[in-house]
Amino acid sequence: MSGLNIGAKIKKLRQEKKLTLQAVAKEIGFSPALISQIENNNVSPPIATLSKIAKFFDVKIGYFFIEDDDECGFEIVHANQRKSVSKVFAPIGTSHGYSYQSLSFRKQNKKMEPFFLTVTEKANEESAYSHDGEKFLFVTKGDVELILDDKSISLSEGDSIYFDSSIKHRLRSRDGKEVNLLTVVTR
Repeated sequence: MSGLNIGAKIKKLRQEKKLTLQAVAKEIGFSPALISQIENNNVSPPIATLSKIAKFFDVKIGYFFIEDDDECGFEIVHANQRKSVSKVFAPIGTSHGYSYQSLSFRKQNKKMEPFFLTVTEKANEESAYSHDGEKFLFVTKGDVELILDDKSISLSEGDSIYFDSSIKHRLRSRDGKEVNLLTVVTR
């Protein structure tokens, strides 16, 4: 596992949070010496240990298994490389007439998730939904109605809005025609 430089990744996570070896060890339940040995790639941690470390630092365990070459500071996704993501935030997403395409799916441990969102029809479903984080919407085509709690907000091409995602919300086309939006969601 040392070829993956797992120790350096753990050390980087610890230093980014400005934590000491002792603080991390206390929270995870290991000795500072063991954490130091792992960070220096002197010990290959078992999956169970990595899982505890990943949970503590709020990263996916896969973060530790990405080759360093794959972990650069940017990601390019060409239009023909977008990945469709169904039912991203609500289990009823498709009944709302929404379809999502991920605009960043290779970069790990992002603080935000960008999507190209298409509202394809005027939804009959009246359910709103909420989730953790914040959301930014930018309308690139069409006219959309955003319902935030009980407030109706009309947005047209070029308009944008930033809001707390814990507010119950839903989108629908104002005229039944396709609407395209850039949406960015934080955790």
